[in-house]
Amino acid sequence: MKIDKETVTKIAHLARLEFDEKDADNMLQDMTAMVNFVEKLNEVDTTGIEPLTTMSHEVNALREDEVKNHLDHDLALKNAPSKDADYFRVPKVLE
Repeated sequence: MKIDKETVTKIAHLARLEFDEKDADNMLQDMTAMVNFVEKLNEVDTTGIEPLTTMSHEVNALREDEVKNHLDHDLALKNAPSKDADYFRVPKVLE
């Protein structure tokens, strides 16, 4: 893939980047180097290699969901500094 100044300008606009002409030349060189590197990776034969979803061999230790008793309504409000019949009362934060 060929990267030109027009492509750099378009990508910079989409990324909300601002730079002058001198920096545009540097960006053009850097982007060309990145694209060339990725194109080089496409030359690697990956036949028979499973795609990775993670770089780690760790497995999540999951547990089954269990239904448990929830916190009693009265007990939850017992030590609240400010409350009404059913809710915690907190200072107003938005006007």
